[in-house]
Amino acid sequence: MPSARIVARRGPDRPPETMMTAAAMVAEFDDVAGWTADAVRDLGDRYAIPAACRGSASPIALAWLAEACELSRGMRLLDVGAGVGGPAAWAAERFGVRPVLLEPMPAACRAASTLFGLPVVLADGRWIPLRTASVDAAWCLGVLCTVEEKASLLREIHRVLVPGGALGLIVVVARGKRLRRLPDGNHFPAQAELDALLGDAGFEVVEQIDRPAEVPRSWTRRAQEVAAIVEARHSASQAYALAARQTSRLADLLDDGELSMQLIHATNLGSTA
Repeated sequence: MPSARIVARRGPDRPPETMMTAAAMVAEFDDVAGWTADAVRDLGDRYAIPAACRGSASPIALAWLAEACELSRGMRLLDVGAGVGGPAAWAAERFGVRPVLLEPMPAACRAASTLFGLPVVLADGRWIPLRTASVDAAWCLGVLCTVEEKASLLREIHRVLVPGGALGLIVVVARGKRLRRLPDGNHFPAQAELDALLGDAGFEVVEQIDRPAEVPRSWTRRAQEVAAIVEARHSASQAYALAARQTSRLADLLDDGELSMQLIHATNLGSTA
């Protein structure tokens, strides 16, 4: 697929920091992203979207979000913390949206550009380098738990989203006050905290459901084949070990019911002034 230009941006007079600075999170979201792109190139384009949706996204979850947000051809969709670009590419392929990817990790940006040829902005979501009210809809999938400054991120999404525009979220929510074995760099909000953050940022929650557990076997198989190549090539590296530990800890917390993964459709209510 043709590569799109990657635009590097950061807020004026801001330090060149990213949303995710812990070494384990760099391994999980940057190193693995580059390895994934390499594996997909070997296996073929059919593997790209399932592999690039690794983690929180599945075709059933994406379909729910797309229908809830009423995505349609020609809409400009901003994906904040887009990773390798799988969800945005899925939405472009099936709904004809015009995605713009925002991602703070350089290797993930390169992978998204290489795999899908979508426009990618290398930037921190707390300072989105887009005009006010310049996007029709926004997605932020599995990202809020990686950010301490959640209010800043949500306010920026609210700013660039048109009044009445839809926001689709996948959020990992804490069910208890004390969580054990937290993945490094994660800050899981409780439901009440999440509701308050969205309301304060100017969003109204329209609907919320638990993430569907079902994933088509063909999708899972392709994602697993890519993961197997990445493991075979990089399992001896420290970055792979760190990323695997992150994945294992999150899976344990979800399996034990200490966390739940939520799909949320919210709308921009307009000015918060």
